[in-house]
Amino acid sequence: MSRSLSLLATTIVALSSSILAAQSTTREPTKLDPVVVTTVRSVDPLTVVTDPKAPAQPVPAHDGADVLKNIPGFAVIRKGGADGDPTFRGMAGSRLGILVEGEGLLGGCGQRMDPPTAYIFPAAFDRITVVKGPQSVRYGPVSPAGAVRFERDSGRRDETGATAFATATLGDFGRTDAALDLRGGNTALQGRLAATWSSMDDYEDGSGQTVHSAYERWSTHASLAWTPDAQTFVELTGARSDGEASYADRMMDGVLFDRENLGLRLRRTGLSDLIAEVEAQAYVNAVDHVMDNYSLRDFAPTMMMPGKAVSNPDRLTYGGRLAVALTPSEALRLDVGLDHQSNRHRVRNSMNQDMMPYEAMPRSTNATFHQTGVFAEGAYSLSRDTRTYAGLRADRWTARDERTNVRLGMMGTAPNPTADLQRESTLPGAFARLEHDFAPGSTVYLGLGHTQRFPDYWELVTPESATSTSAFNTSVEKTTQVDAGWLYRRGNLDLSLSTFASRIDDFILIQRNVAKPTAMMGMTRLATITRNIDATTFGGELGLGYRFGENLHLDTSLAYVRGENDTDALPLAQLPPLEARLGFTYQRDTWSTGLLWRGVARQNRVAIDQGNIVGQDIGRSPAFDVVSINASWTPTAALRLSAGIDNLFDTTYAEHISRAGAAVAGFIQTTRVNEPGRFAWLKCDYRY
Repeated sequence: MSRSLSLLATTIVALSSSILAAQSTTREPTKLDPVVVTTVRSVDPLTVVTDPKAPAQPVPAHDGADVLKNIPGFAVIRKGGADGDPTFRGMAGSRLGILVEGEGLLGGCGQRMDPPTAYIFPAAFDRITVVKGPQSVRYGPVSPAGAVRFERDSGRRDETGATAFATATLGDFGRTDAALDLRGGNTALQGRLAATWSSMDDYEDGSGQTVHSAYERWSTHASLAWTPDAQTFVELTGARSDGEASYADRMMDGVLFDRENLGLRLRRTGLSDLIAEVEAQAYVNAVDHVMDNYSLRDFAPTMMMPGKAVSNPDRLTYGGRLAVALTPSEALRLDVGLDHQSNRHRVRNSMNQDMMPYEAMPRSTNATFHQTGVFAEGAYSLSRDTRTYAGLRADRWTARDERTNVRLGMMGTAPNPTADLQRESTLPGAFARLEHDFAPGSTVYLGLGHTQRFPDYWELVTPESATSTSAFNTSVEKTTQVDAGWLYRRGNLDLSLSTFASRIDDFILIQRNVAKPTAMMGMTRLATITRNIDATTFGGELGLGYRFGENLHLDTSLAYVRGENDTDALPLAQLPPLEARLGFTYQRDTWSTGLLWRGVARQNRVAIDQGNIVGQDIGRSPAFDVVSINASWTPTAALRLSAGIDNLFDTTYAEHISRAGAAVAGFIQTTRVNEPGRFAWLKCDYRY
């Protein structure tokens, strides 16, 4: 299968050039949208929008993290074949907000097997919008790195009818993807049904070593919308998904990723000259996750897990939002509102599944969180060429530690010193930004943002602190950031420059292998702790696109971030190195071919054993570069065929921030979890 796909994809890509050359120069060219996305640039200051359904290189994405890595500034912490954690400008976890149609989504695994993006299936969405930095207060508590919104189109249909989108992907290592998106209705009532499937076997890295990485994922989504007039939209939505995934970075795999969702949205526009829009939303997400050390790998007893071990965390999240858009004047728009989210985390475990099955054990709640926020954000046109934006919000947080005991690794358990402790904080978030058009197509901007982030579950509950066996008293993290940039679009040239510099007080650092005393005289143990430090970061992204005539298009980007742990006089850990991308696309009539080069510098700035809730630095990493090629053919307006070969030269490499390889029985342990080697894929899209 692997050799056949590689040969077929190579043939398609190679033949496309000769087909393009052989086509008549007198034939009227067909105007096509870009068919293979190699880089994504900003469309507005601090905003990036991309189509998750578009064919992309590397291979079309199967989860939310996978699709984000094509955007400059993003990187993915690899753990296996699926469910990596996305980072933006080196910030991961709750420093990067993830919203699914405005809903907050949280995973259950205490070791981040299931980040929010693990439950996101890109082919089921119409649009991904990224807001960089703390430059909006409308989408929940302000996240320091920014917010990512996965969205579906919503609105009234103009006429009775139906549309369909179907896609299928085949690739090396048994990669199989399929998705179907059906929509239909009339001006008053419409429905939508989407389903996705993705699976892959263990892949091989560039050296031919097999990586424990197989996965299988599926999802369904349904919605029913009522639109009695052009101003009213009411929608009921539901979703269900599940899957399993093997992990090369740990001693357990994920055998259940069950998510159930129910949501209700209401939007009313044009109520009066003052009230432009009112929007209300309510939702509930239930995640049930199971991991074990025997279902997806050969069972191998260890000192920590001598028997068949299972952990079954679950999380219930519910929330809502009410927002009103006001237009007091033609030059001013003001969005005001409130939002709320509550979540409860439970877990049950078995260290001997054969004798004490986890299904028979009660679930124990270990933490609850509640957040309620109010916000106001305004946009004001000072003149035809100058605009200003500003926002302010306040969030009331409550968290309770429900644990009676805390686990001390192999040392067993101990009484929880913060048992039944309730924390309460009211935290501000604010920003202001000025944009000015120097000339048509040329915009500069300068923004200042501040946010205070309440510690998340993985910072409060999973680790210890430096002085206690509980980290539930960890201080709030405070970020002040300046964003500045330039957008230029004129003629054949597109340019976007986005820079930032931030000061982070009480940065929440996760540090492992910290020696702590035990009850036995003179003995120590190694613990993972949460501690607060002060830090500074700066960097940015540069994107440039140039069209040479009508057929040849150049896309290039640079992304860089640098950070300092000012408290310890060390580099800030888990930051990706300088990355460059260069893409060429040649398009003519119904055909296109493309090449993508990605180069990543070595990373010598490390802080061993320090990092975030996802992972910690394990050492320096070498530079690498990867070349990929692709081709696409659109024989009709409804059908598009594309093919590609990722990592054409079969390079062996790993991302600097990826997790350390674990000793999995039957697999060779590597320093980091290596990326796939040469990978060929074919993709077919059909629209009706």
